[in-house]
Amino acid sequence: MSRIVGIDLGTSTSEIACIIDGAPKLIPNSRGKLVTPSVVHIGQDGAVLVGEEAAEYLFTRPDCTFMEVKRLTGGDETLKAHGKEYRPEEIQAMLLKYLVQCAETFLKEKIDRAVITVPAYFTDVQRRATSKAGELAGLQVERIINEPTAAALDYGLSNLRECKNVLVYDLGGGTLDVTALELFEGIIDVKASCGNNHLGGKDFDEIIMRHLAESFSPSGSVEDARANMRLKKAAEDCKIALSTENEYQVSLPFLLTNADGKPVSVEKTVTRADFEEWVSEKVESTKEPMESALRDAGLENADLHLVLLVGGSTRIPCVKRLVESTLGTVTRSLVDPDLTVARGAAIQAGLLEGSINNEDLVLTDVCPYTLGTAPLSDGLFGKRKVFDPLIPRNTTIPVEKSKLYNTAVDYQTSVVIDVYQGESSDPENNERLGEVRLEGIPPAKQGKEPVEVTFGYDMNGILQVRASVVSTGKQVSAEINTAGVKAKEAVDVSRWETAEGAKQNRPLIRKAEKIINAGRDFGGDIELLVERLKESLILGNGEQTEEIREQLRSMLDIFEKVEKLLS
Repeated sequence: MSRIVGIDLGTSTSEIACIIDGAPKLIPNSRGKLVTPSVVHIGQDGAVLVGEEAAEYLFTRPDCTFMEVKRLTGGDETLKAHGKEYRPEEIQAMLLKYLVQCAETFLKEKIDRAVITVPAYFTDVQRRATSKAGELAGLQVERIINEPTAAALDYGLSNLRECKNVLVYDLGGGTLDVTALELFEGIIDVKASCGNNHLGGKDFDEIIMRHLAESFSPSGSVEDARANMRLKKAAEDCKIALSTENEYQVSLPFLLTNADGKPVSVEKTVTRADFEEWVSEKVESTKEPMESALRDAGLENADLHLVLLVGGSTRIPCVKRLVESTLGTVTRSLVDPDLTVARGAAIQAGLLEGSINNEDLVLTDVCPYTLGTAPLSDGLFGKRKVFDPLIPRNTTIPVEKSKLYNTAVDYQTSVVIDVYQGESSDPENNERLGEVRLEGIPPAKQGKEPVEVTFGYDMNGILQVRASVVSTGKQVSAEINTAGVKAKEAVDVSRWETAEGAKQNRPLIRKAEKIINAGRDFGGDIELLVERLKESLILGNGEQTEEIREQLRSMLDIFEKVEKLLS
């Protein structure tokens, strides 16, 4: 069997590493660089270029040159080149294949096994898509590992005897991950993870682009693909420069031709103060995931001994200041923000292949999302589906949890187990991963034939579901097929009071919350509507908000009448 390599498959850049002489070593690409741009170009004849060579076509052939594909992972969007469609995992497979070829040249041996990193907050769908990309590249994916956990492995290998509570703040090109963990004499025990799969340095680039474009386009958008790519590169250069300089001169002569046929150029001085003002809302939004990760881990700011900054975007001064002010601590550069994830992936590979002693270094990780099903439940308005968690978020993995459910109708002979991932009590607001159908239930009266449902979540973050008839032992199991399922972004309902319309709905919500907190009957039904109302306020859906508000008001009226009758 070949050695196992570790791969950081990033939004902006990707890296590959392996264990040599007991230590992680980054492998150079075909140009001798340790960092490879995550860019793929597909030629007219189908020939594929990756990395720096592909990036050269971003300005001349943007129609068949792809970057930031990681942001599309697990979605249903396809990419087109020369009339042919490609799924995101197919493009990522081309990038993986190139990295492996570089490793084979460097190591002078065949490589067909890998550990690949993903953001901690990647969903089951996104993890499967990443694993699929590895398979398409001809790799046996031995483990999918979370990026902050990989960074902790890199730090932990050099600090085996330390006992510390650590927070890893990982802000890369396209994603944010915050992970709280405990390092205890070689044991890396992940406690909690939180994050945002659509926040990173590329969002900062887009904000700069918009401000640059406003000098000649009132909408701040540019339709011309080549001009847009030049703007994008200038914005990225500007962002990077302002991490060390107080101002940067953007110069883009003859960017495009306007509707009158006149050339348009951009000449603008951007100060660090300008940039920090523009991105302040995005940077500030990373505060809540930090607080959430600590809260879920049962830690206070004072409990932290160390904060690790990972990802190129943590070089931005206002990002570092926000982390330090939120956590009340000074951050230290103890790992390379660009290379630490690949190094950690290689360490995980070394643990699996035995080139690193796994008695010295032990790793635990967690499930970042709640996983469950949606059985029928008796509510105030009859039976309805309610999300019932089997594996709560931040449960240590691998894990297997089981629950018993009874048949919902008389003489029921089959049942469909719907599988969901998310934090809402309303299954419609969660991500439906798939279903498992169990046939052959002996016909009986409602509730007389129990069915056991088991969820198993492995170290790759992939879900197995099993259902069995208790009385007969008849069983069905499946690795949930999530192809084509698009991940839903979680809505942070704690922000509802800052949303438009919050003032109008506050009295109704407070009244409902009193009933929920008192643990009264029907509280579950009311809680579901309160959560849906808060989400609707945040999302700004006026028509839906009005509908939910009326449902909640009616339910509270019925509740009060029932309470009076019972008293």
